[in-house]
Amino acid sequence: MGSVSGSPSAAAWGILGGTFDPIHLAHLAVAEQTRETLGLAGVLFIPAGVPVHKPDRLVTPVGHRLAMVELAIDGNPAFHLSRIEVDRPGPSYTVETLQRLHADLGRPSDDPFVLIISVEALAGFLGWREPQRILELARLAVVPRYGYRPMGASWLAEHFPGQHDRVIFLDAPDLGHSASAIRGLSAAGRSVRYLVPDAVARYMTEHRLYPTELWTKN
Repeated sequence: MGSVSGSPSAAAWGILGGTFDPIHLAHLAVAEQTRETLGLAGVLFIPAGVPVHKPDRLVTPVGHRLAMVELAIDGNPAFHLSRIEVDRPGPSYTVETLQRLHADLGRPSDDPFVLIISVEALAGFLGWREPQRILELARLAVVPRYGYRPMGASWLAEHFPGQHDRVIFLDAPDLGHSASAIRGLSAAGRSVRYLVPDAVARYMTEHRLYPTELWTKN
C-alpha cells in the first residue's frame, strides 16, 4: 500500500482525505465510527499535497500537516497515514489517488476502498474530476456536516441512476466545528483544547502555525 505498512485484508479500507490544516477531533471521530459501522480493516488518512479545491487559500506547509496527522492518529492501530498525495507532484485529484491505490494493491479485489466524505463534499461531487470513475473505484460513505442538509436516494437517482449501492449514508458524529474555525481561534489566541488532540494543540503552539497576521482572514 505504498507508504502504508501492510496490505488491506479481505475487508475494505476506509480513506479519509483532506487538507488537515489542522486535523481535529471530528476527523478522528468520523473515521472511527465509520470504521466500526462498516467493519473496515482500517482507515487511511491521506493529506492533500496541493489541495485542488482550495487554490487561493493559504495552506500550512505539508510537513507540519503530516506531523499533526501522525500525532493525532498515534495509538490507534487501525489508523494509518499515507503520503501518496504529498509525494506526488501537482494537484491532488481523488480519482488519481484511487487509481494509484488500486495499482499498489497488486491483486484483484472487489471494492477494497470506501471513501469517507461529508455531505458538503457530496454536494460538490459532480464538479470533481471523473466522479463516475470514482464510484467505480470506491464506495462512498457520506457523513453529516453541521449546516448542510442531508442528501439521499433522490439525489443519487437524479445524478447517478442505478448506483444506489455505491453510496452509504451514515449517522456519524457531527461535532459542529471545522478546521477553519480552529485556525481562527488559534490566531486569536484562544484555546483549542477539546477541539484537537492535546498533542496537536502543543504542536500548533510550539511551531506557531496560525499567527494572527496570516490567519485571521483565512
